Amino acid sequence: MKPDRIRVIAICVFRNGNRILAAEYYDAVTQKLFRRPLGGTVEFGERSEASVIREMREEIDAEITKLRYLGTLENIFVYEGQKGHEIVQVYDARFVEENLYNKEIIQGVEQSAPLRAVWVDWKNPSPDGVPLYPSTLPGLLEKNEDAA
Repeated sequence: MKPDRIRVIAICVFRNGNRILAAEYYDAVTQKLFRRPLGGTVEFGERSEASVIREMREEIDAEITKLRYLGTLENIFVYEGQKGHEIVQVYDARFVEENLYNKEIIQGVEQSAPLRAVWVDWKNPSPDGVPLYPSTLPGLLEKNEDAA
């Protein structure tokens, strides 16, 4: 994350009933866990939908289908003691490999580090005290609930 720069990211929620797939991250400064749907930085010259497809291959070695744009969110936050600012393109899609919906934990890799993704109830995202970001994501999902 570059300071004083707005980063464009694309994430995908993979709705499974009221649950969405979210990776778990740890902030070493606050010593707290948080969750965010899988995805990442949109590279220069890359469309956000292509970014989602690439990130799913890179992070969890998964192919996706029925990619659908849900909306854009703005996320201003502090991570590892540094202020961050993101424009977040939010998508929904389906995994080609349907058995991924039956796994409680999906293991992967992000920037050479282990990645752990879990299913989270987006209508009650933090019963265990672990927040889901962007914090405005549940509102966007609610607006798109009829189209799920």
